[in-house]
Amino acid sequence: MPIFTAALGSAASLYFHSHDNINSTSTLLHTLSSPPSCFCRNSISFKRINASVNQSSTVADSPAPAPPPPRGSADWKAAKTYIEKGLIYQGRIENFNGGGLLVRFQSLLGFLPFPQLSPSHSCKEPNKSIQEIAKALTGSLISVKVIQADETNKKLILSEKEAAWVKYSRKVSVGDVFDARVGSIEDYGAFLHLRFPDGLYHLTGLVHVSEVSWDLVQDVRDILHEGDEVRAKVIKIDSSKSRITLSIKQLEEDPLLETLDKVIPKDGSAGSDSSGDDESYDIEPLQGLEAIVEELLQEDGISDVRITRQGFEKRVVSQDLQLWLSNAPSTGEQFTLLARAGRQVQEIQLTTVLDQEGIKKALQRVLERVP
Repeated sequence: MPIFTAALGSAASLYFHSHDNINSTSTLLHTLSSPPSCFCRNSISFKRINASVNQSSTVADSPAPAPPPPRGSADWKAAKTYIEKGLIYQGRIENFNGGGLLVRFQSLLGFLPFPQLSPSHSCKEPNKSIQEIAKALTGSLISVKVIQADETNKKLILSEKEAAWVKYSRKVSVGDVFDARVGSIEDYGAFLHLRFPDGLYHLTGLVHVSEVSWDLVQDVRDILHEGDEVRAKVIKIDSSKSRITLSIKQLEEDPLLETLDKVIPKDGSAGSDSSGDDESYDIEPLQGLEAIVEELLQEDGISDVRITRQGFEKRVVSQDLQLWLSNAPSTGEQFTLLARAGRQVQEIQLTTVLDQEGIKKALQRVLERVP
């Protein structure tokens, strides 16, 4: 049989190589044709071959070990770990396209959209286009956070902004004042890039339209322009959303925070645009103010309400009637209210046994009653 013949052939070969006194082809052929006693001499070698064949058969029947997972799969897992732990990765910028940078993350190639770049690049070279900046960055290392790792759809999204937030947000506190550069401007406000002591602009905050100026701002673009250098105060930090809220106007004193003394000097020498305590001068209440005064007199604890002074500002805050309780210290039972509409400002003296909280509640009830 073919298998038996092959075994014999193998046995003969083994026999031939294991006996130094057999050294010719003819002797080998003679061995193959020897009587059974000669075959028995080779039985040990034959058994060894059979064992080897049986062992090979057993190995062939066993399931093959699973191949090791490709390196890319492990790197996708690593990317997800970076997201979960908020880790920072330093990758090399390999190339760029019309939308962003291509950054190496281990064996993977991640995408960093241009809006996710730190403002430090554009502020450092404001005259360069984003494509020119990207070209100059190619080949350099960049610190990024992984913000999306989707192995199924092969999406690996990176952000330098988020990495900068991790490093620099801890150096920012509410009340801090920064030199800033105006970035993009929207209808609801402007984004300001904050300059740090190293001279670079690492973080971006939003100044809402209501925090741009004490003046009435119809369009932020009337006040701010991209590239302007301004100063801004940090008024809120939302770490969960990586947001900083800023104010420009809070670096200036609210013209109506205390009294009208800056508009109307106490000596009454404010000029023709204002009036002091002159009984012969008839002050006409601002539209809607008279009804409020009458309602205030109906409140328990308030004995007198009168308009004492008025003046005119150079700027317009709002055409609507606005009413404040001044922070100026009270004199006895007298408190100061401020009313404003357009440029006109009127000061009102309120005589009451109520404290400031009581006055505020009384004002709230009155304003709910007055249309």
